[in-house]
Amino acid sequence: MAEEAFAMMHRCTLLGVLSAAILLAPRAQPAAPPPPSAENSVVKVFSTVRNPDVFRPWTKQAPADFTGSGVVIEGKRILTNAHVVLYSNQVQIQANQAGDKIGATVEAVAPGIDLAVLKLDDESFFDSHPPLKRASELPAIKDSVLVYGYPTGGSSLSITKGIVSRIEFTFYNYPVSGLRIQLDAAINPGNSGGPAIADDRMIGLAFSHLVGAENIGYIIPTEEIDLFLKQVEGGKAYSKPALYDLTQTLENSALRPFLKIDKADTGILVLQPDNDDPGYPLKKWDLISKVGSMAVDDQGMIHLGALRLDYHYGVQREAHDGKVAVEIVRDGKHLRIEAPLESERPQVIPWLSGAYPRYFVYGPAVFSPATGDFFGGFIGSTEAVNALLFGSNPMVTRRADKPAFPGEEIVVVSSPFLPHPLSEGYANPVGHVVSEVNGVKIRNLRHLVEVLRDAQTDFITIVFAGRGEETLVFPRKKMLEATDEILGDNGIREQGSPDLMEVWKTVPKH
Repeated sequence: MAEEAFAMMHRCTLLGVLSAAILLAPRAQPAAPPPPSAENSVVKVFSTVRNPDVFRPWTKQAPADFTGSGVVIEGKRILTNAHVVLYSNQVQIQANQAGDKIGATVEAVAPGIDLAVLKLDDESFFDSHPPLKRASELPAIKDSVLVYGYPTGGSSLSITKGIVSRIEFTFYNYPVSGLRIQLDAAINPGNSGGPAIADDRMIGLAFSHLVGAENIGYIIPTEEIDLFLKQVEGGKAYSKPALYDLTQTLENSALRPFLKIDKADTGILVLQPDNDDPGYPLKKWDLISKVGSMAVDDQGMIHLGALRLDYHYGVQREAHDGKVAVEIVRDGKHLRIEAPLESERPQVIPWLSGAYPRYFVYGPAVFSPATGDFFGGFIGSTEAVNALLFGSNPMVTRRADKPAFPGEEIVVVSSPFLPHPLSEGYANPVGHVVSEVNGVKIRNLRHLVEVLRDAQTDFITIVFAGRGEETLVFPRKKMLEATDEILGDNGIREQGSPDLMEVWKTVPKH
């Protein structure tokens, strides 16, 4: 009995000690919540778009439905690609595994870098769908990456795996160049706007794949995304300061002795300055040897850690207050200069970039300013391109030119003649560039409307630029009388764009 009592007392003592230890021990803290799931931040984007009809500029193409992807970012916004929502008149998003769609509006869009920001009609969506964090640095080659999105072939969220294959600084859409990451993960139509993720952070946004090749996809890195978001703050338009001077490499062995360049000097040669102002600091045959402190090699490349990138990336990194410090070699001397940068390089044949074409109808003829989109409509036809080349059409000869003077436009006949006896016997003039009307050189579409408005001659004579093009002669009064009938027959509601009709109506027609 004594032994049993002792054992019981010993157990009680141990229990007391253990109880005291438990009471004195710090209480276990609840486990930290897991990081937000990427699946909860990726959305499907639905858009209904009406693209411009450049050959019938008074109307738009039929509505078309497209789908893409998007990702939640800070500020209660959705980030996606510009090409997913450009020309949209209705946008909706749908979360992963959700049954309803939420209306959205395009807050900012930049076709040049192919990015857009959406705002939602119902911002309570963001209470349960947090923003996805972005990486602050570029990934390394061979890093593993997961690409999220809604590609064709199914309706639910898709996740593909790959590695970073290549990082380059290259051309996007005119006039923008930027960093681009190549992946071997499958990126297909519908993936556009979906995030690529490494180590739980977004490293970029899917936007393209190489047609005709397997598993070559491209993403816009977060560095370009951050630049875009900073640029469009407060409703500002996106722009990226850059150098647009034409250059050539220093690889050929004859160039050094010809230009008296020392063997120790490397760089890229200025072939043609983009600015012909006498005060512009870069001249033909200048050797750009450094951008900031970054040396440029004979192929125009700079080194950034393990990466070798086009020297224009150095311009992007070193740009400050619209200028960039560069070191050049000129006549054997090393000079340090401040080169001015352009945020937007104007073109005499610009891209529409989300706008609709302007137009004016006069009798059976339809006129518009030439655009890159309009010129692109000829690219699929070898016969049409050859005709432009043979005729020395300014759409070809001046394709990359800046305007020769403020407000210059290349005015084209944008459509086949609208049916009417007035055009009988004339060839199809689509793509012909208007040079003169009644002997007056045409500066732009507005000027063309003014000349037609103020004409008092019996006939209107239209001369086209290039060679071998017909000269059109129309009876002026009959053209004026026939215009309303032609508009009605072809279902054209307005004779011209609002800005041009304002010009047309300022003086009574004769």
